[in-house]
Amino acid sequence: MESNITRRELMRRAGLAGGLAALGGIWTEGKARASRSANERLSVAAIGAGGQGGSDIQQVASDPTVDVVALCDVDQARAADTFKAFPKARVFTDFRQMLEQVKEIDAVTVSTPDHTHAPAAVMAMKLGKHVYCQKPLTHSVYEARVLMDVARKHKVVTQMGTQGHAFPSNIRAVELLQSGAIGPVREVHVVTDRPIWPQGMTELPGSQPVPATLAWDLWLGPREHRPYHSAYLPFVWRGWWDFGTGALGDMACHLMDVAFWALKLRYPTSVVAEGEPLSRYSAPKWSVITYQFPRRGSLPAVKMVWYDGGKQPSPETAGGRRLGREFNGSIFIGEKGRLLLEHAQEPLLLPVDQFEGFKGPDPYLPRPKSHYQQWVDACKGDGKTGSSFDYSGPLTEAVLLGNVAFRLGREIEYDPATMRARGCPEADALLREPYRAGWEL
Repeated sequence: MESNITRRELMRRAGLAGGLAALGGIWTEGKARASRSANERLSVAAIGAGGQGGSDIQQVASDPTVDVVALCDVDQARAADTFKAFPKARVFTDFRQMLEQVKEIDAVTVSTPDHTHAPAAVMAMKLGKHVYCQKPLTHSVYEARVLMDVARKHKVVTQMGTQGHAFPSNIRAVELLQSGAIGPVREVHVVTDRPIWPQGMTELPGSQPVPATLAWDLWLGPREHRPYHSAYLPFVWRGWWDFGTGALGDMACHLMDVAFWALKLRYPTSVVAEGEPLSRYSAPKWSVITYQFPRRGSLPAVKMVWYDGGKQPSPETAGGRRLGREFNGSIFIGEKGRLLLEHAQEPLLLPVDQFEGFKGPDPYLPRPKSHYQQWVDACKGDGKTGSSFDYSGPLTEAVLLGNVAFRLGREIEYDPATMRARGCPEADALLREPYRAGWEL
């Protein structure tokens, strides 16, 4: 593809002929293709091909048996480099058209803003496609449960984009925690340096002309129409409630992952949040959120506290250490000591002198070659994924309850069986959001 692609050529390749809205809800259900040999080729498509989406499909395509057969992005300029990298791939602007028209697709990556994760992933799975979906898995609590259920029904291979689930450092932390290195854990503190984009907006921006290469209405997807403004994209959508899930949604699926895995957490019984400002439009500039998780068999109940926007636990909580402003990680407090885990760093047992010479258990959990390769291999019938929707669905559901509690301005008691907050009917509109016609799950 030439670097100076004309708008007419972009639109031709994107298949922008009329009838886009009519595609919603018309697909028929399909079945995932049967397992294949390790050398058999896998046809993959990308829903979201610019920014993180470009990185995701490049990582998947690093496997020499992967063929990238289609690419979809509503922002043709932002995805242009990815289009050049895969000149044989068919290019689309509407993922619904792509999934209907390109029958040879075996699997898709979903790397769009949070609010379109569920519509894209659900349609793909109902057509029998394996799905890799970026974190947070969904925009709402309800959607997380739907994705888990649809994946089970259609028996597709799934993976949420928590690359850290394959980090040797995180896997080692799980082994240390599960082997009892610091004893039973009843308290976890999780910290991020996010947000690194605008949050705390109390008014909507005005209107600007829509860029010629952006399909704005498709970018809005399930959300009601509003005027375009550069305050929404790219990347800065994370701070707006209608499109993103704030600092919590961006980083908690990464940073809470080890706690959920090692401590076998699932759904919290209660969540309470504080932060500023409370806005109907935007996530706060800072928040502190406290989750209470019940006993799990012989494992004790756990209190988990989340911090963002510059808030941090006390040095005493952190084992006498002051965390740097750019710290992203977690602190596990056990009966015998503490485990400090900074993102992508080796776990540290505290106090240091107490654990001098401590070796811990021999490694016993698998070390995947990579998070992406694990998904590709599983799509071809070789092994399982670590962040399947069976695992990442409940993790995402629990994470997003923090935003629900914050936006309500009160503690919620959660009933996972009904997916409702007990005695709080006003939570229903935040747990399950409306969709524009043509974008329903």
